[in-house]
Amino acid sequence: MSPCRSDRNLVILLRLLSAVSGVIVLLIIAFLLKEALPLFQTIGLTRFFSDASWHPTEGRFNIRPMLAGSFLISFGAMGLAAPLALFSGIFSLYYAPQKGARFYQGLITLLAGIPSVVYGLWGLLVLVPLIRKLQAPGASLLAGILILALMILPTIALNAHAALLRVPQALIRGAAALGLSRGQIVKRVVLPLALPGISTGIILGAGRAIGETMAVLMVAGNVVQIPESLFDPVRTLTANIALEMSYALGDHRAALFMSALILMAAVLVLVVAAESIEAKTVYE
Repeated sequence: MSPCRSDRNLVILLRLLSAVSGVIVLLIIAFLLKEALPLFQTIGLTRFFSDASWHPTEGRFNIRPMLAGSFLISFGAMGLAAPLALFSGIFSLYYAPQKGARFYQGLITLLAGIPSVVYGLWGLLVLVPLIRKLQAPGASLLAGILILALMILPTIALNAHAALLRVPQALIRGAAALGLSRGQIVKRVVLPLALPGISTGIILGAGRAIGETMAVLMVAGNVVQIPESLFDPVRTLTANIALEMSYALGDHRAALFMSALILMAAVLVLVVAAESIEAKTVYE
């Protein structure tokens, strides 16, 4: 087989695999719509935000407490993880000794591969009791933020590291030749060029944070309420689906599928935002 024909076959295969992936996503969305649409037609969208509480078996479908829990935990975790991930990427590339940087990157890669249930178990046995010493009950919004920040930090850090590596070395050497210090090079040359890739990593980390279930379920307390402080227990949309789907019937089941559809929409928005930012990258 000629190299040209082999390349064409590879392109066809990759296009086919991409098409299959897209079809799978569309089928998932269609399934969620099919299961949630009957309830949506019956009660409308507004009752998911205006009902008195979340008791689907009694005809009350307010998802605002779970929605608030999901976004408070996710964005709290992002606020902690994103700066730490960025600083870790800068440190490992421009300040750490070569052997230390290699070890550090291996450690970050290892953290990225740990199952979420292991993080949740550590949080339940170590983190929750520590928070309980500050204020009961321990399982809380704060515990969810901390454990989720630890989980998404490797994802953002690896993306930030890759974005920083893509900055052309010629520009860095040119800046050094002009007399800029290491800190000035990072601030004025590296970060502006790497910002699109870093932003993409942060958005992808946010997508993982919003979709996380097991670890948050284990440490957040799972009380359906809008928290008034960091020490209040909360329940996220993902945890609510995991806890109730096994016994949900009728409108209750459809309400859980509506929750899943809202999560899917949030993740799709984040993916589109990430792709849009990546498309504006000004370097190769």
